[in-house]
Amino acid sequence: MTGRDEPIPTSREFPVHWPVGTRWTDNDMFGHLNNAVYYELFDTAINAWIDTSCDIDPVTAPWLGVVAESGCRYFAELKFPSALAVGLSVARLGTSSVTYRLALFEAGRAGEEGGEGTADVPVAAVGRWVHVYVDRDSRRPVPIPDPIRDLLASAVRR
Repeated sequence: MTGRDEPIPTSREFPVHWPVGTRWTDNDMFGHLNNAVYYELFDTAINAWIDTSCDIDPVTAPWLGVVAESGCRYFAELKFPSALAVGLSVARLGTSSVTYRLALFEAGRAGEEGGEGTADVPVAAVGRWVHVYVDRDSRRPVPIPDPIRDLLASAVRR
């Protein structure tokens, strides 16, 4: 994650930008997105990216990607209505697990300086998300399926 003296990450640090929307009910009584919404948006972006990029039905596949760990560090407020993006990168790609580094930021700002995803937009939050792939029945770890592994490898932070 980011230490106190480190600069806030920017959208450019994340090779995948997945658009996400906000809903009226996402705001809390303080007028900004409730912290649990950030986790929902991270989960949505990861699974939508995989589901639309790989020809795998997660409902019938013999394995599951389960969340083993998650965390989030907040830097700025976001609120409804906002067009947002989740930035995804793969921090670690193991045999049966993947560790994502994620960010949430204003999508409209991501392309301000010369095109989609090229601006140095400070992110509002940085997340960490670990998926472990397990057998659907036994719930024991299994290797990450090859089509998903190939996709994840394309987002490894270099």
